[in-house]
Amino acid sequence: MNDEELLRYSRHILLQEIGIEGQARIRAASALVVGAGGLGSPAAMFLASAGIARLMLVDGDTVDLTNLQRQILHTSERVGTNKAASGLTTLAALNPQVRLSAITERVGAAELDTLVAAVDVVLDCTDNFETRHAINRACVANRRPLVSGAAVRFEGQLAVFDLRKPDSSCYACLFPEGEAQDDPCAVMGVFAPVTGIIGAMQAAEALKLVARAGTAMIDRLLMLDALTMDVRTVRFVPDPHCPVCRRGGRGQAVAVPLQV
Repeated sequence: MNDEELLRYSRHILLQEIGIEGQARIRAASALVVGAGGLGSPAAMFLASAGIARLMLVDGDTVDLTNLQRQILHTSERVGTNKAASGLTTLAALNPQVRLSAITERVGAAELDTLVAAVDVVLDCTDNFETRHAINRACVANRRPLVSGAAVRFEGQLAVFDLRKPDSSCYACLFPEGEAQDDPCAVMGVFAPVTGIIGAMQAAEALKLVARAGTAMIDRLLMLDALTMDVRTVRFVPDPHCPVCRRGGRGQAVAVPLQV
């Protein structure tokens, strides 16, 4: 790292658990953030400000006035523009040292597989189960760690799946395909700070993974109730019959369009 980087990231370097070596790992790492909305906004901003080397942002949706209550990557002037492109404008101003790229279309499973294979960590910041399962399959197939977040009403969830390890659970072990129903915030509503809390936690878990610092939330589900500010954590184990991660240790890509 050069002098400017040493100064910019000095507060990380001061942390014994990160130090110069951990920050150097962050500066060499790449991340894929799928979804540039309520969760993806704080997640991407903290990854960029922390100095992740390369950040890819995926979202085929456009900024709507109703998004601005919680999607802090975007501004009133960008209503109607693509969310991934809008997000890159914010991130570039936040930290010009990060190499940024935007995928401004909904991607199919084959393209998602390619994107996942090209990064070190994946953050699922989407809001529907079909897309979450598609991301999970790509992470299983490519052995990439997955940081999953969700938020609706006053409730948030966070879990990490380290799919580099053969004994790790995958998202489908915890939420089997076809068993869960979407709770879109457009119908149910969402308390804006919940998306900020969970999205920031996703960034924290991703940075810990690439810096090799601390203990990640692997095989644990964190549940937040912001009305009472109660936090619960439960452990879970791999499903020995999971059709995604227990089928020869690899997932199978399904050619469906993704929605974020």
